[in-house]
Amino acid sequence: MESLLISFLKSVIALFIITDAPGNLPFFIGLTEELPKPEKRKVFATAILTGFIMLVIFLFAGMAILDLFNVTLNDFKIAGGILLFWIAIEIMLRGRVNFEHKEDVGVVPLGSPLLVGPGAITTSLVLLQQYGFFVVGAAILTTFCLIWLILHFADDIYRFLGKNGSLIMTKIAAILIAAIAVQYIRQGLMALISN
Repeated sequence: MESLLISFLKSVIALFIITDAPGNLPFFIGLTEELPKPEKRKVFATAILTGFIMLVIFLFAGMAILDLFNVTLNDFKIAGGILLFWIAIEIMLRGRVNFEHKEDVGVVPLGSPLLVGPGAITTSLVLLQQYGFFVVGAAILTTFCLIWLILHFADDIYRFLGKNGSLIMTKIAAILIAAIAVQYIRQGLMALISN
């Protein structure tokens, strides 16, 4: 059995990869580039708060929500894995995932689905099953602290990485997302077959 620290680090890494704040920087910058800096920070804070609240809700009530619709975690793993794989392909081919709704960019699309979409929700539920409430709760909090740091320095990071650096990070994130997707699908199918 692995230590709490290892479980925590694995959870933070998985959540950080799936929320992909560095890879999403071009979208965050692009959707807020015409705003003055205080407004931009306000939008980023709204995005972070939206994503954090969504994951906390699923941390507390995710299994109850699944039970309400008679969906097992294995069903959710397979569906989430397929969706994650699609997202990874979209990112690899187009460099982004297209979103249509732009009423309030802090909530939609920045908070959700860019930071927290089905992939992050699936990841948090799978991690909850593997490592428990305390570890995953601490990992969510840590992940969103890291996201806050990245978005706080978004303009500087984007300027440092440049367009090509951000593109490379996005492609690497897409490959990692695809690998996580395959893992979820495999775990879900193996569990269903064994039952």
